[in-house]
Amino acid sequence: MKVLILCTGNSCRSQMAHGFLQSFDKNITVCSAGTEASGKLNQKAVQVMKEAGIDISHHTSDSVDMYLGEEWDYVITVCGGANENCPAFLGKVKHRLHIGFDDPSHVTGTDEYIWSEFHRVRDEIKEGFYKFYVEQIKPQL
Repeated sequence: MKVLILCTGNSCRSQMAHGFLQSFDKNITVCSAGTEASGKLNQKAVQVMKEAGIDISHHTSDSVDMYLGEEWDYVITVCGGANENCPAFLGKVKHRLHIGFDDPSHVTGTDEYIWSEFHRVRDEIKEGFYKFYVEQIKPQL
């Protein structure tokens, strides 16, 4: 089973989703990428995942171009807000899904508020991807 999680920057939401989905089942091949990969991880995303017991600090922010020649069971986009363009994936894919989340990296306000948004989105990603895992992937394994 191969799953590609796709967003624009590949620094925050797709990285958290990648970490959670991989933690649910080590036998799934999970990758994440961005159409405009930032080349670095959002350090607040790394921190909130660490708090959840998952280390994503070794992940890399990769361009979707790396994965176009591969076949995927699932390609999942995680872009949220209406102002953000969700990328299209043109490779060989059995199932395309969209599980959207707000982007906490664009939140402004107090440090407390910004951290609360990272925690909220992290928890929503965990819930959304666990539901996907239980309903879509586990029955196929």
